[in-house]
Amino acid sequence: MFSRKTHLAVAVAAACSFNQALAEQEQIELDAQTVVGSSTVAEVDSYKSTPSSAATKLDLTPRQTPQSISTLSGAQLRDFKLTSVNDALKAVPGVQVQEVETDRTYYTARGFDITNFQYDGISVPFVYGNVEGDLDTAMYERVEVIRGANGLISGTGNPSATVNFVRKRPTVVPQARVDLTAGSWDKRRIDTDVSGALNGAGTVRGRVVYANENKNSYLDRYSREKNVFHGVLEFDLDDRTVFTLGHTLQTSDANSPMWGALPLVYQDGGKTNYSRSTSTSTDWAYWDNKENRTFAELAHTFDNGWQAKTVLTRVEKTSDGSMFYVYGTPNRETGAGLYSYPSEYSEENKQLIVDVQASGPFNLAGRQHEAALGGSWSRSELNDISYYDSTRGTALPPLEQWNGNIGKPLNDLPTNGSDFTDRMKSLYGAARWSLTDDLSLITGARVVDVKSDGTNYGLAKSSKNSGKVVPYAGIVYDITDQYSVYASYTEIFDPQTKTNAGGSRLAPVEGVNYEAGIKGELFDDKVNVALSVFRTEQDNFAEQAGMRGSVAYYRAIEGLTSEGYELEFSGEPLDGLQLSAGYTFVDITNADGGHAVTYSPKHMIKTAATYRIPGMEKLKVGAAVRWQDDIKIAVPLTADDGRTSIGSADAKQKAYAVVDLMASYDIDPNWSVSANLNNLTNEKYLSSLYWSQAYYGAPRNASMSVSWKY
Repeated sequence: MFSRKTHLAVAVAAACSFNQALAEQEQIELDAQTVVGSSTVAEVDSYKSTPSSAATKLDLTPRQTPQSISTLSGAQLRDFKLTSVNDALKAVPGVQVQEVETDRTYYTARGFDITNFQYDGISVPFVYGNVEGDLDTAMYERVEVIRGANGLISGTGNPSATVNFVRKRPTVVPQARVDLTAGSWDKRRIDTDVSGALNGAGTVRGRVVYANENKNSYLDRYSREKNVFHGVLEFDLDDRTVFTLGHTLQTSDANSPMWGALPLVYQDGGKTNYSRSTSTSTDWAYWDNKENRTFAELAHTFDNGWQAKTVLTRVEKTSDGSMFYVYGTPNRETGAGLYSYPSEYSEENKQLIVDVQASGPFNLAGRQHEAALGGSWSRSELNDISYYDSTRGTALPPLEQWNGNIGKPLNDLPTNGSDFTDRMKSLYGAARWSLTDDLSLITGARVVDVKSDGTNYGLAKSSKNSGKVVPYAGIVYDITDQYSVYASYTEIFDPQTKTNAGGSRLAPVEGVNYEAGIKGELFDDKVNVALSVFRTEQDNFAEQAGMRGSVAYYRAIEGLTSEGYELEFSGEPLDGLQLSAGYTFVDITNADGGHAVTYSPKHMIKTAATYRIPGMEKLKVGAAVRWQDDIKIAVPLTADDGRTSIGSADAKQKAYAVVDLMASYDIDPNWSVSANLNNLTNEKYLSSLYWSQAYYGAPRNASMSVSWKY
């Protein structure tokens, strides 16, 4: 790791030398030949959603896309210092970030798990359905979230959402940026981003992004350091062919992280109410996560307007930790009932993904239409091992008296672990039929083969599903120059990572998803608005049934129905005002008509806005608000011995809102300063009720930044 002085020296040297170096580079006259790579040269101060191919593999505007789609722009990421994926997705309408522990996160939308991310439209599934460590956003231009079933684009259908991270690519004209940030709990962060042509013709371009963040926490004993490197090279092989090679490295090293979290109820069923700083971690615990992601891309544009692209992606993730879990239910009077579970853990996951696709226009019956064809193949190999300890089950003091001081694991018991491989193959096709000038029909299907083999903690992990067809259909009708109505249908097929009490994976989720709505482009196309209604029917949905040591296990439930609607607004309704706002209502019921998935709120509101004050355009002020109504989860209760079941009780989180503020000032075209205040009202709330343990969200905190750009 680099020291703080090294980071500061690098930043100062960069700020002093980039200006001269890039000024010289700007004098280079590009040859007259066409440069076919990326040409973005300036930051765009806009919250408006942009065209995307993430929903259908066809490059469509939000109004042309028959699904709900949100874009978290680079401007919003910068304004509110959304430097982690968790903070970024908390700002997206309809999405919940389930921070079950300090360094392990699940994501949900419309009440259901988000089971894969995409990088520039290429899907990468989660092996265990979650993310470990704290992923950074430094390497992304924007984040796109497509809500609703996604089987056409991701290989499997899931009625939650698809998150597509659009990576920063090289630019032709030189540009650079350096940000220095300091904040609460001794937070220090540096961001650097340099891009430009590497030869006189501009046919070779490069971009390098580096970020380091080091901070302590409001949580007792907890601290974390992140390092991010992102490098991309683009080569124009000829006027129509581009070869791109890129690599991203992320490390997230945590000291005294929580494995599991705080008990939510006492043995008598009453709610616990710890200090927000309370942590179950020890002073020796750590959890280090590293991810290397390499991609090679070859893209060609044909004379007839068709484009073909082949992308090879290799991902290697490693995780290593010495952890401490606390189980049991505390006695309100004595504090007894909590016990220790120390363990060490290591994991290695290697993924290889190949994606081939082609898209373009074609003529039929006197009209021009669009089509996309492709296929993908992926293999994910995972090996992990858990070390167990004979001190497991040691009685602990009440958490109010816990200081993290306990002996390190002896690792003197037999180990256990996993060694399995997941494979997926798929072929897909989609077409956008221009039936009339105002009416378009999108049809498509994906054929999927999925296979798993190996062992998972002593149990066979074998499953196979071949030739599963996931169809998709959508229709869009332009009722005026500004408004369109749409409807879409797709089937759901989603192999699960969750296991039952015996350790076996649950059967795939299957069902259907319907969506309809109206979308508009207003204020001279500066604003996108959308209203959507949806209904989902599912079988084999995973519901938490209990805990096996530190691991949750699940049962499959049938006849789950989700209904709701969403309203979203993004763009610039007034000069200088950037606004993103969304409201989501979701009602999920089981086969008996009762409320299901109770950890997901029925109502959510997400808003963010910034405004450049007339006459003071160098000054920008803004606010962001996220609100949700009450949620709950049934928690099993145990007696003082930590083992004997004494029933269950509901843990609840009342409705709450978190308010963030920002302000920035442009000193000159190169320098600016900014300040951010998070959780203005110091709201105390639980980070998630996805599991039967949780911890509290961050109290009021602040940061200040100095930025230089060219």
